[in-house]
Amino acid sequence: MYDLTRAFGAEGLLASSLSGYRPRTAQLEMAQAVQHAIDQRACLVAEAGTGTGKTFAYLVPALVSGERVIVSTGTKNLQDQLFHKDLPLVRKALAVPLKAALLKGRNNYLCLYRMETAGGFRAGYGKTEAAALQSITRWSRYTQSGDVAEVTDVAEASPLWPAVTSTADNCLGQDCPKFNDCFLVKARRRAQEADLVVINHHLLWADWLLKTDGFGELLPEAAAIVVDEAHQFAETATQFLGLSVTSRQLNELADDIATEQLKDARDQPELTRAAEKLEHRVADLRLALGLEGRREAWRAVEGEDEVIRALDGVRAQLEGLAIDLKGAAVRGKGLESCWKRSVDLNAALGEFLADEDNGSVRWFETHKRSFSFNRTPLDIAGEFAKFHGNSRAAWIFTSATLSVSARFDHFAQSLGLKDAVTRSWDSPFDYSNQSLFYLPQDLPEPGSAEYNQAAVEAAVPVLEASGGRAFMLFTSRQAMLEAADRLAERVPFPLFVQGDRPKAALLEAFRQAGNGVLLGTASFWEGVDVRGPALSCVIIDKLPFASPGDPVLNARLETMKRRGENPFGRYQLPAAVIALKQGVGRLIRSSDDRGVLMLCDPRLVSKSYGKVFLNSLPPMRRTRLLRRVQAFFAAEAAGEVAAIDSQDPQARDPAIG
Repeated sequence: MYDLTRAFGAEGLLASSLSGYRPRTAQLEMAQAVQHAIDQRACLVAEAGTGTGKTFAYLVPALVSGERVIVSTGTKNLQDQLFHKDLPLVRKALAVPLKAALLKGRNNYLCLYRMETAGGFRAGYGKTEAAALQSITRWSRYTQSGDVAEVTDVAEASPLWPAVTSTADNCLGQDCPKFNDCFLVKARRRAQEADLVVINHHLLWADWLLKTDGFGELLPEAAAIVVDEAHQFAETATQFLGLSVTSRQLNELADDIATEQLKDARDQPELTRAAEKLEHRVADLRLALGLEGRREAWRAVEGEDEVIRALDGVRAQLEGLAIDLKGAAVRGKGLESCWKRSVDLNAALGEFLADEDNGSVRWFETHKRSFSFNRTPLDIAGEFAKFHGNSRAAWIFTSATLSVSARFDHFAQSLGLKDAVTRSWDSPFDYSNQSLFYLPQDLPEPGSAEYNQAAVEAAVPVLEASGGRAFMLFTSRQAMLEAADRLAERVPFPLFVQGDRPKAALLEAFRQAGNGVLLGTASFWEGVDVRGPALSCVIIDKLPFASPGDPVLNARLETMKRRGENPFGRYQLPAAVIALKQGVGRLIRSSDDRGVLMLCDPRLVSKSYGKVFLNSLPPMRRTRLLRRVQAFFAAEAAGEVAAIDSQDPQARDPAIG
C-alpha cells in the first residue's frame, strides 16, 4: 500500500511541487481513511472542516490506488475547479500516469445539429440573440470539448442556449446526422475509457437509472465513488428520481415542431398551426394557476374547474399532435422525435395526475411566465440501498457539513447508511483569534412584523464598523429585497443584490469593490469562496429552517408523524443546522482571514434547540455587545487581535449558550 506521508509530509511531493503548501495532520489522516476505504471497498463518511484540504485528501489516494475512481460533485463550479485546477496539480506532483475525464450533463454541451437548425430555420431573433448565435458558431469551429462554459461572451441566461443544446427529450441519438461529431458522445467515450472521471450528483443518479432501466450506462465500473459536497446528495436524488413536466418542455416541443416542419414537411403547415395552438393552451394553463408565483401541493388546485379545463386542453392538444406527427414521422428524424416527445409528455402528465401514494407528493410551482408539475419521492434511502449494493464499490462521502452536534445520524438516515465508518476533522483555522460571533440583544422574535426592520437596523452599525466588506445572507427573497431597500438609504457602501446580474459577475464585482455589501439567498450560503479582506463580515438574518409552506417538506413531515417519529428533531432541526454551518463557512476561508459572524436570530438563546446550533458552530469567541464588534474591526485595521475586556464590569456579556 502506498505510503501517503510521501505525498503529504513536510518534505513530501506536494510540498516540493506546490508553492505555499502546508502539511496538515488532519489532511493526512483523512487521506489514510480514504485509502483504507478504497482498499476495503468500505463506506466512509468524512466531515472535514474548512481548510482541511479535503480535495487533495481524496484525490491523492484515488490517484495512487491504481483503481478506477469516480468523483461526483454537487455543482458545475466545483467540477471545473477539480478537473482544471486541483487534479492537474496533484497529478503533476505525484507523477502518476492516468487518464482523466470531465463529464457534465447534456445541456452543457453544444449540439451541432440544433445549432445549425437554429441558424437556418428559426426566425424572430433580435440583435442580441443574432450576435450570440454568431459568437457560438465561431466558437464551435475550434472548440475541442463543446463545453458551453468556454463561451464567456454569451450570457448564461441567454435564450440561445436551449436552442443550441439538447435535452433527453429532443436528442436524436444515433439517428442524428451529426452523431459522429457529437461533443456529448465524445465526452461519454472519454469517460468510459478514463481511470478517473469527474461528474456531478445528477449524472451519478442518471447512470444508476440507465442501468436499472436496461439502457446501459454513462460511466465505467468503478472501484471507488467519491461524493464531494455530500450534504446535497440526498436532495439531488429526490429531484432526479421524481417526475417533472414543465411549461418549458411543452413550449420547446412546439418550437421544435415548427422548426422541423419547415425543414422536412413544408407541405404540412398544419403541424406548425397545431404547435402554436399548444403554446396557447400552455399559456392558458399558466393563467389558470393564478397570477402570483406559487409553490404548493397539487391538492390546492386539483378541484378548480378552470385549472382542470386548461390542463385537459393541453393534454388534448398533445394527443392531437401525436396523431398528426405519427404520420409525418417518416419525413425526418426530427419530426419522429417530436412525435415521441408528444406521446411521452402526455403520458408524464397522466402519471402526475394519478393518485398519490404515501411514498411521493404531487406539487406545482409557478413563476411569472412558467410552471412545473412535479411528483417527488419522500424517501430515497431504499433506492440508494440498491445503488450502493449493486455498485460493489467503496463509497466516500465528504463535506464540511455532515454532522449535527458531532453526530452523523441525519446524514446516515437520509441515505439509509448502516455500516458506514464516520470520521470528522476540525478546521485547522484559529477561529478564537481569527473571528468573533455576535448575537445582538433585544431583537424581536422572527415571527413578528417588525423583525426584518429590526435586523437591518442592528446590522447597520456592524457594517459601519466593518467598512462594508460583508455578505448578508437571507432565508427568503422578500427579506433580502426589503433589506436592500433599507440599506440603500442607510449605508454608503456599494450594494450587490442577488438577481441584479449573474452570480459569477456579482461575486467578481463584490471582490473588486473592496468595501461592498452583497445580499443573497440560498445559492450564496454555500459554494462561494471569497478570501481576504474583501469579505470580513457575514450577517445571517434567521436560522435557516425550511419554509413551512413547502409542499415536499410538509408531506415528508406528515409521513414522519404517521410513523410516530418526531419530525422537528429528526429532520427540520438537523437540516437547518447543516444549512447554517454552510452559511457560517463563508466567513473564514484561509489562515489569514479575519472576520465577524453576526446572527440576528434570538431563538439561539430563547429556545432550547438553540444549543444544538451553537454546539455545531466553530469555536469562535462570542459576544452580545456591539462595542466588542467595533473593537474587533478597529484591532483588525491596526493589525492586532482584539482583546476581550473581561475586567470591565460594564462590558460583561450576557451568556450565549
